[in-house]
Amino acid sequence: MNHRVVAQAVVVAFGVAADGRREVLGFDVGDSENEAFWTGFLRSLKARGLGGVKLVISDAHTGLKKAINVAFQGSAWQRCRVHFMRNVLAIVPKASQEMVSSIIRTAFAQPDAEHVNAQFDEVVRMLGKSHPKVALMLDEARADVLAVAGFPVKHWRQIWSTNPMERVNKEIKRRTDVVGVFPNPAALLRLAGAVLVEQHDEWQAGDRRYLSEASMAALLTMNAPTPEPIEEVVSLPELAAA
Repeated sequence: MNHRVVAQAVVVAFGVAADGRREVLGFDVGDSENEAFWTGFLRSLKARGLGGVKLVISDAHTGLKKAINVAFQGSAWQRCRVHFMRNVLAIVPKASQEMVSSIIRTAFAQPDAEHVNAQFDEVVRMLGKSHPKVALMLDEARADVLAVAGFPVKHWRQIWSTNPMERVNKEIKRRTDVVGVFPNPAALLRLAGAVLVEQHDEWQAGDRRYLSEASMAALLTMNAPTPEPIEEVVSLPELAAA
């Protein structure tokens, strides 16, 4: 970039359409901490026809979260549970990390939204005594990490984090690591795009659906009336690239 080697990120948007199939919605290269970049990227998805978004899953980059609020007003936002847990454990002494992690996981192991919320309250109360900073983090992030509770229970494991996309991300990183330094963003986009187009075609041609038709029908019932086809999930992981 301007005759200098700089770090950039490949950002990718994945979605699950009304028929339960996954799709690659779009990808770009840019500064992942920049709100203007994210806003432009998300608006480009809408300009190409993306609509009816019910839930967006991502990590908590400030610029990305603000861009989501601008581009997808009315949709829920789920903070990636895995990234959130890493942030929580970063302030916990190593000797206590497994205990704290186990306690927090009990909130997500409940059978329905009512029990999830009740157990989350109990977790905050328990950790408030031994780890008040963790309890405060949990309390402040409650709405963000429990957004999935408003969706069908059968969807929870697929939509409470961006982890299901990690295999694709690792493949992009494996390919880009071979090159190391790219001459320009377009070259990086061509390589990453080839991986993503191949993945998109595989998902579209396969018989297996990410979310079943029955569970998607339940989503439609929960959110009726809906005037347009639903892209239920937009997942926005990112990859650091040279």
